Amino acid sequence: MSELKSQTILHRVDPLWLAVRDGAEQIRKAEPSLASFVESTILNHDRLEDALIYRLATRLDHADVSAYRIREAFTRSLEQDPEIAEAMRVDLAATLERDPASERAVVPILYFKGFHALQTHRFAHFLLTEGRKDFALYLQSRSSQVFQVDMNPAVRIGRGVMFDHGTGIVVGETATIGDNTSVLQGVTLGGTGKESGDRHPKVGNGVLLGAGAKILGNIKIGHGARVAAGSVVLKDVPANKTVAGVPAKVVGSSGCPTPGCAMDQMLSSSTENGS
Repeated sequence: MSELKSQTILHRVDPLWLAVRDGAEQIRKAEPSLASFVESTILNHDRLEDALIYRLATRLDHADVSAYRIREAFTRSLEQDPEIAEAMRVDLAATLERDPASERAVVPILYFKGFHALQTHRFAHFLLTEGRKDFALYLQSRSSQVFQVDMNPAVRIGRGVMFDHGTGIVVGETATIGDNTSVLQGVTLGGTGKESGDRHPKVGNGVLLGAGAKILGNIKIGHGARVAAGSVVLKDVPANKTVAGVPAKVVGSSGCPTPGCAMDQMLSSSTENGS
């Protein structure tokens, strides 16, 4: 059996891809007005990766750079670095697990701009590392316009990350985001002024960043930490602690080892009392 045929069979039995296709079939039957949309975006493709690239390129399409050119660049990037696809799959699984609005695997692929922004960033980051800085910066600019997420292509991001809603997320050049972290709308990982060099936050694994949180400067957010909505964080956050307020202070434990997966944003009475 040829290698190409073996790969084709493998993709056909890919459980995640089959779940995405099944969701697309459900949409086609239930909503005829979306039939051509789900056919072109999902059902006409052989792999999950190809469907995602098609969807991203279609949304990023512009007179400046066509969808065709973007698809071409993303496809070549994937050929050179298969880890982009591996990370995407973990991100998709994380979104399905943590977001109750994603009741079908096809939903984030079709509709979730936070997921789209994150995957666009993964391609932009690879292109930057390959020396295509201007194309990477163009993708940052275009993604910011389309998805309302402004993230420098140099930012290093782990796997199993979820950008919930996405709107208003801003991430500076030297920031890092660890594995299994969830970032809600309106979060800023920014600097504190005009300083140069390493100037942005370093977010650990399993962290939950609540809606509207502002984390500023070259500070560390420890593994398993939780930042309450609306907080302004100006200094390091210890691992497995919850911080809240303006400026943010430790108010208790984070409640579990990986709040970024648990997605519990409520401060319990014991947390508020600092226990």
